[in-house]
Amino acid sequence: MTGAVRVVLADDQVLVRTGFRVLLDVEDDIEVVGEAATGAEAIERCRESRPDVVLMDIRMPVLDGIEATRRIAAIPGLEQVKVLILTTYDTEEYVFDALEAGAGGFLLKDAGPQELLHAIRVVAAGEALLAPKITRRLIAQFTASRMAHQVAEDRLGVLTQREREVLALVGTGLSNAEIGASLSLSPATAKTHVSRAMIKLGARDRAQLVVIAYQTGLVSARSAT
Repeated sequence: MTGAVRVVLADDQVLVRTGFRVLLDVEDDIEVVGEAATGAEAIERCRESRPDVVLMDIRMPVLDGIEATRRIAAIPGLEQVKVLILTTYDTEEYVFDALEAGAGGFLLKDAGPQELLHAIRVVAAGEALLAPKITRRLIAQFTASRMAHQVAEDRLGVLTQREREVLALVGTGLSNAEIGASLSLSPATAKTHVSRAMIKLGARDRAQLVVIAYQTGLVSARSAT
């Protein structure tokens, strides 16, 4: 993507939003274009400014961050908006529900400034799911219990063998360049395979491809660590 990454800050605490703005405003390649104190306001800010990334708290009045994420993902014209979930509540349910709703990443509020800045840039680029190994294990455990009824062959039958291989590597958090190196492909070819898998599986972004990789057993908690 070109130009500065346009960001909306969604958190019900003014001091939290102020802290994020102070951190982001000094970055040449990031621009804060709106703030929201509720999930409903976050949706309106997205309609108005069409940001690249929303830093979305989970616990907010009127509408929580997960439902706001789900609604943003369903609004025509906002398909390119990436949601980075920020929360202090490190639970399996929140991690999985946020990704299932369409979030592009999940990060705890106690992450360091550089980790947050990196997360915004990577989510904006749509390159990979931002999740530490512990979060990937949580996703794996939770999808195993909630989605065990899904039959992998039925879900993956639309993919070619190469696309399955690429999907498995996406599930472990690899970038296009890393996938290409692993399979002796160019990054552009790897990106093409990722895009085709997304279309065939009806995935909104790479984050949802990661969830599918776990759901279908292509990636396990052990292989992701």
